[in-house]
Amino acid sequence: MQRSIVHMDLDTFFVSCERLIDSQLNGKPVLIGGTSDRGVVAACSYEARKFGVHSAMPMRMARELCPEAIILRGNSGIYTKYSQLVTDIIKDSVPLYEKSSIDEFYIDLTGMDQFFGCQQLASELRAKIIRESGLPISFGLSQNKTVSKIATGEAKPNNEIFILKGEEKPFLSPLSVRKIPSVGEKTYRTLCDLGVKKIQSIQEMPIDIMQKVFGKNGASIWKKANGIDLSPVIPYRERKSISTERTFDKDTIDIKKLEGLMVAMAENLIFQLRRGNKLSACVTVKIRYSDFQTYTLQKKIPYSASDHTILPIVLELFRKLYNRRILVRLIGVRYSHLVEGGHQIGLFDDPTTIKLYQAMDLIRERYGDRSIMRASGFEARSISRWNPFNGEPPPLLANRRQ
Repeated sequence: MQRSIVHMDLDTFFVSCERLIDSQLNGKPVLIGGTSDRGVVAACSYEARKFGVHSAMPMRMARELCPEAIILRGNSGIYTKYSQLVTDIIKDSVPLYEKSSIDEFYIDLTGMDQFFGCQQLASELRAKIIRESGLPISFGLSQNKTVSKIATGEAKPNNEIFILKGEEKPFLSPLSVRKIPSVGEKTYRTLCDLGVKKIQSIQEMPIDIMQKVFGKNGASIWKKANGIDLSPVIPYRERKSISTERTFDKDTIDIKKLEGLMVAMAENLIFQLRRGNKLSACVTVKIRYSDFQTYTLQKKIPYSASDHTILPIVLELFRKLYNRRILVRLIGVRYSHLVEGGHQIGLFDDPTTIKLYQAMDLIRERYGDRSIMRASGFEARSISRWNPFNGEPPPLLANRRQ
């Protein structure tokens, strides 16, 4: 049976979410990420990319390239909300999907063409996502994940491409080798040194040569360049942890503010647990000192999503971990062993406390994640910046415009 694999990717996802909130951002260069010199660009609009700005670029450099850009710190609560909205739409529409990142999906429509045309089904799903979420999204459809992902990149912004069986190699051949998934900067430079810049050059090359230069990865690159990829769509499973961390503008030793900031981060993550109807059974605290030595400490707890249960443990771990008495560069907190479930009121829990959580969460839902917080965390904000580029779905960012 011929496979039908769709790759869908929300276009400039973080920026698009911000534009739904503030239409004045439409058509303007927008950068999202850390605002200090140590910050990096987590996302940027197509208008900013015209100036040479790209994600993971130091914010300082991005400012120089595009001085008129509007810089936002971002709001992970909003991004998570829209990501979940799109996920739910896909979940209700297709038999098998894989969520490979906060804004990227693979969908297996194999066998669906006997009931519907796969291209028509994918187009209708894309239209439904745009209609119900307001977000632009692109997709590529082919026989495998690699070709579909590359096709999505060529379809952007806000479009779709269908690659018929047998057209994979002609479609790929004129494209840059940099378009092949898994070809990073180092591999790309090596290929350029060999005079290989277009995918067609790899297609014409014996697989043995690629293996000799790049080992096993060489064979994988050769297969992808030839449109060969048998990897399956992996059914999506809920994440088992949630975390955030902060890197300071200037390394600090102010213990009061460090503890206050740790409380603010932990409190915000607990809200994310409750909003996602999750409970955690393990708390981890992380510290990185100015000499880049990094330490973590964790503790298992009864399943909980309550401030009064988790916050004391976070502070306990932090005080045990912070023992070198030298400047601190970064701190972080992580909740893992997540399970589905709402908060259970304990025998000795004060019902008033539970009602307080509900009221606070309602305010946050209506006015933003950081609209209400403990005073100690509020005071600590002045010494730090969220780090929005830490390899996980974006941390809990304050929605502030610079």
